Amino acid sequence: MPEWLIGFVIVVAIIVAIIVANIKVVPQANAYVIERFGVYFKTWNTGLHVKVPFIDRISRKVSLKEQVVDFEPQSVITKDNVSMQIDTVVYFQITDPKLYTYGVERPIMAIENLCATTLRNIIGELELDNTLTSRDNINDRIREKLDEATDPWGIKVKRVELKNILPPREIQVAMEKQMKAERERRAKT
Repeated sequence: MPEWLIGFVIVVAIIVAIIVANIKVVPQANAYVIERFGVYFKTWNTGLHVKVPFIDRISRKVSLKEQVVDFEPQSVITKDNVSMQIDTVVYFQITDPKLYTYGVERPIMAIENLCATTLRNIIGELELDNTLTSRDNINDRIREKLDEATDPWGIKVKRVELKNILPPREIQVAMEKQMKAERERRAKT
């Protein structure tokens, strides 16, 4: 076999391998952010796509499914100066892969910090009793603030849930004594 034919076969094999390596399938509920020469070019949605070899690159693969993040307990102080620990769970969905990729450096950390500061502000306006009884109101207020703040990042905050509200131990003991006294009073009547 002539040497030029072997060289030709090798070149064709390399070209075919490069073309096959650049055919991409974007799975359901995902999007790929594509950069051309290091600049945003387009967003690929579900389906078959071909990227230009050596020119295009997949900058980020983004899941469009609703995601859940459970944040560590935050120390907060109520209006009546009671310190407590509250941990939150945030449910969010990425609505714009481009904004999500280029909007903020670490989106999950940014959401956590926003959630913590918003929680501190809201709890700081409430007294202990209101904090313990108005969980739904607090959830809604945090969700509204987070959703507004994360909109430029391509993120939609769906729900925020206060998972645990833990007042100091001495207040828990006092509340238990109060409930016990109330039960005994009801039993006597």
